[in-house]
Order: sequence, then C-alpha cells, then structure tokens
Amino acid sequence: MSSTRTAIVLGGSGSVGLALLHELLHDDGFGAVVTLSRRSVPEAVAMARAADRRLVETLVPEMQPASLSAATLAAARDVEGELEGFSVLGVGSGTAKLTLDEHRAVDVALNEAFARALRDSGKVQHLAFMSAAAADPTAKTTGSGAAGMARYNRVKGEAEAAVRASGPAIVSVFRPAMIIGSQHTPWLLEKTLPLFSFVTPAKYRSIRVDQIAKAMIATAKRHPETSAVYHYPEMMALIAGSPR
Repeated sequence: MSSTRTAIVLGGSGSVGLALLHELLHDDGFGAVVTLSRRSVPEAVAMARAADRRLVETLVPEMQPASLSAATLAAARDVEGELEGFSVLGVGSGTAKLTLDEHRAVDVALNEAFARALRDSGKVQHLAFMSAAAADPTAKTTGSGAAGMARYNRVKGEAEAAVRASGPAIVSVFRPAMIIGSQHTPWLLEKTLPLFSFVTPAKYRSIRVDQIAKAMIATAKRHPETSAVYHYPEMMALIAGSPR
C-alpha cells in the first residue's frame, strides 16, 4: 500500500482510539493521520512525535453533526492521495446515565455525519467502523442503556444502519464483545472472563484494544470488495493474514 495514503480518524481519544492511532502511526502504509476531536489529545501528539510521523489534529469544539461534517469535508479537501476512514466513536461506560436520545445523539448522529461527509468528499471508498458484538436495530428501547443491555444494542444497531446508508461504498463493521485494555472495562472482568473463553461462543470472546485496531487497519490495507461484519473470529483471521 502506498505511503501516500492518509487515515482520517473519529474517536481517537478513547482507549481503542489511542490504540488505533498508535498502530496507524507505526504502519508504513500510512504517510499521515488526521484526527477529528473536541480538543487536542496529548497522548496522540506524543505518539506521533516518537514515531516521527505526521499527525494533523482537526479540532471540532462544538461536536454537532453539522460542524463535524464541515470539519470532515475540510480535512478531506486538504489531503493529497488516498484517504481511509476509521471511526471508533462511542459514549463508552456512560450510556447508563443517558437518555435514549442523548445516546443516539453521539453514537448515531455523529457517526452518520462523519460517514456522510467521507462519502461526499469523493475521496473515501472504505470506512472501518467499530460497533458492538450484540448490535441489533430491532432491540427494545426500554430499560437500562448500559453496555450489553437491549437499549444499548439498539443504539449500536441503529448506528450501523445509519453509517451503512450514508457512508462510503464499503463499510467494514467491527463488533467486539468485552474489550481488554479499555478504561471502561472493569478490572475484575478483564481478569476473569478470559479464563472462561473455552465455553464462550467465539463471537463473544474478549479482545484487546490493539487487536481491534490491527483488524481495522487490515481491512483498510486489503480494501474489501463488499461491506461485511467482523466478530472476534473474523478479526483474528484478519490479523493473522495481515502482512507484518
């Protein structure tokens, strides 16, 4: 893959986002990384400096669909060569405290605006998008919005549908279950659940933040011909088949 290729990332300040930026900044297939966030991310700046790679932080202080869309289009216009889209944006552990509309305003509306702007830029043909293992647009909207509950799965499913409908021609959807290394995953779960992996259905096995990042980058390198959904087994296969 040409080193003139640029990655444009939404959600780079979270645990998976930082892992993704680290992998991108150390991948010779990418000449630069563009991020879209409310504020500068010192960890990302330090990683870019250490890797001697170009990082362009595009700040969107008022993170609303219209402003995010405009910032994404402007950032894309400034990029020469190929452009690959990545989104790992999500509320995280705070979903239980949000109303359904507040959760949708981030996970659905912002991801939809980003995906649409990538498509409208005319420069992006593929978007790697992180969702959740049990995403389901038909799940119930009642009850708690905590991770893994029906309402949470409903919003994640709606986000997937919105991104596919509005985004680039090809959308690769990544559905991790419990994420090891995430600031939102309880320490006790990180330590105990992997012990029961032998009885856990493959698609619901825990996965590390760096493994999610590597799998997402692998799809960008391969440019799949069609949109697809990737659970734990498929993500592991992508990593195993990715050139080192």
